[in-house]
Amino acid sequence: MPEAAMKLLLVRPLIPAPLDPNFAPVVLAKRNYLKHVGSSEHLEWALPRSDGCARYKLPIFPEGHEDFEASVYLAGVLIQEMIWQRSAKSLMLAGPKKICELLKEAYSAGGAYEFEINSMPNVCGTPSEPFQVQIVSPAELPESNDTPQVCGKDASGCRLAFDLGKSDIKTVAVKDNEVLYSKETEWDVTNPDPDYHYKMVVDALNLAKAALPKVDAIGGSATGTVSGDNGATWCDIFPNVPPDVYKAKVVDIFRRIAHEVAGDVPLKVINDGEVTALAAVQKLEGLGNIMGISMGSSEGGGYANSDGNLLGWINEMCYIRLDLNPEAPTDPWTKGSHTGISHMYLGQRGATKLAAKAGVKVPENNVYPHPDMCTITHDTHAQGKEAVRHGGLAFEFYKIDHVMILGRVSKGAGGDLMLETAKTCIAAAALPTLKRKRET
Repeated sequence: MPEAAMKLLLVRPLIPAPLDPNFAPVVLAKRNYLKHVGSSEHLEWALPRSDGCARYKLPIFPEGHEDFEASVYLAGVLIQEMIWQRSAKSLMLAGPKKICELLKEAYSAGGAYEFEINSMPNVCGTPSEPFQVQIVSPAELPESNDTPQVCGKDASGCRLAFDLGKSDIKTVAVKDNEVLYSKETEWDVTNPDPDYHYKMVVDALNLAKAALPKVDAIGGSATGTVSGDNGATWCDIFPNVPPDVYKAKVVDIFRRIAHEVAGDVPLKVINDGEVTALAAVQKLEGLGNIMGISMGSSEGGGYANSDGNLLGWINEMCYIRLDLNPEAPTDPWTKGSHTGISHMYLGQRGATKLAAKAGVKVPENNVYPHPDMCTITHDTHAQGKEAVRHGGLAFEFYKIDHVMILGRVSKGAGGDLMLETAKTCIAAAALPTLKRKRET
C-alpha cells in the first residue's frame, strides 16, 4: 500500500482484535475514505459475465490531490472484491484518464491483480478467452443485471447428498427428511489424479446409498465455482490437476459420479457457502437477503436475495481482501499475490494461525508462520483446529438482513465465543448512533 494511502485506509476497529491488534478491515477503510472524499469526480466500472453484469460507482480524489493514491488503491481492492463475488469475463472502466490507466495496468499481466485475471477465464468456463480490460465512456457501460436461480428445498423421498471440502468428503443419506446415514471421509485434495478423486467420492456415496431402498435425487456442494449445469468449472478441491486434464476429466466429474451411483436421477451441485445461505432461508421460513458463511478448511460464501433465491454469483469470498494491514499474512492459494485474504481469517486457518498466540499448546510445526502452516495442504491445520476447538466482519455490495455461519470452526465453545464477541462489537458500534439520537 502506498504511504500516501495509509492515512485514510488503515483503520483499526473500535474494539481491536486481541490476538491481531493491527487488523485493519476493508469496510472501515472505505467508510473513512467516503468521509473525506468529495463527489466532483467518479470512477465507474462494469464486470460483465455470461449471465449478468455487476456495476459500481466510486467517488475519487482528482489527479494531483494528495489522497489520489488512496482512490487508486481502494478502487483496485473493491474491483477485486466484486470480481470474486460475481465473476467476470472482463473489466470495463469509465472515468478520469489517469486512474483508469493505472487500474488497467493493475489488472493486466504483471500487475497487482494478475492472479484475478488469470483465474477468471477458468472460473467462467472459458479458459481459452483471456480476461480483457477496456477504458470506455460511461454511456458504454452495460447495465447491472442478475439471473436469479430457484433451488428446491424439499427433502422428501430418498436422497443422497455430498459435501466436498478441502479436508474430507461428507456424505448423507436421507429418507423423507430423516437422516439415515452420515459420514466424513478424509481425502487428499492435493492428489493430481482426477481418477483418485472420482473413486473417493463414488465409494463414499455408495456406502451412503446402501442405507436407502432407492435414490430419487442427489444434491451436492463443493468449494469453488460450479456452473448452472453442475459443471466443476473451477473448483479448488482439485488444485494440482493439470489444466488439460482438468478440462477433460474434472469439469463433468459431478455428472459422471451421479450417473454411476444412481443413474439418471436429478442432480444439483452448488457452492458450499450457497448451501449455508439456503439452509438459512429454510430455517428462517422464507426470509431473504441472507449471507451464508461456511467456515471449514477454507471459507465458503453464499447469498440468497429477498425472495430466497440465488443470483448466479460465485460468492468466492475466500479470495476477497479482508485486512489492509501491510503486515497481514499471505496465503498459498494465491501463491503470495495478496495479503489479508479472507480465508486466512474466516475458517480453519484463521483459528490455527493464532492458536499459539492464544496460549493453546500446539506442536512446533503448528505455530504460524512455520513452513508446514503455509502450504496448500490442510492436515496440519486440521490438527491445530482440534486443539483450538477444545481449548468486524462486513462484505460490500450485498444487502444483508441475516447472517448464518456454519462449519467446523463455528462448533462448540468457539461458536459461542464468536457469537458473544459479535454481540459486543455490534453493541459498541451502536453506542455513537444512540448518543447522537439522544443529543438531538
